[in-house]
Amino acid sequence: MTGKPTPDATLPEITLPRLGGGEITLGKPLEGRDWQMVVVYRGKHCPICHKYVEGLEGLLSKYHDSGIDVVLVSGDPEHKAKAFAEETGTSAPVAYDLSVPQMLELGLYVSEPRSPQETDRPFAEPAVFVINERGTVHIADISNAPFSRPDLEGLLNGLNFIRENDYPIRGTKMAA
Repeated sequence: MTGKPTPDATLPEITLPRLGGGEITLGKPLEGRDWQMVVVYRGKHCPICHKYVEGLEGLLSKYHDSGIDVVLVSGDPEHKAKAFAEETGTSAPVAYDLSVPQMLELGLYVSEPRSPQETDRPFAEPAVFVINERGTVHIADISNAPFSRPDLEGLLNGLNFIRENDYPIRGTKMAA
């Protein structure tokens, strides 16, 4: 099944290999935290993704202090995911090898490379999913372009507000 994950529904259960060993299941927090933020990045080839993840690194401890686990995921193979992690200096767990069917299951937009110099495979456009302590999608932000992503500091402030005020999940109704 393809389509956007519905707010207040469970994120499709997708388990991927994790850089450094083991696996990551999207929507299942690691590190003993009760919420998880899944950041889908386009791949090593994307300079905007580099800047976004570098900016996230500076806020990572604040996300953790708020009880929010953060994982990164892309369709890159292991060697590209490893190079991306090294280049950005991220300490967030990185999952890799997200397949095109899995991208579609998550409701992501998928692009073909513009040239072999860009990359060698289809890739997901950026997205951010925030999964709450009940294991359901609290926020889904899915983009079809590298230039449109949520502001990470504003998102953190909003998540703190949600958690402190038991703010409900919004946008639970969609057009058929």
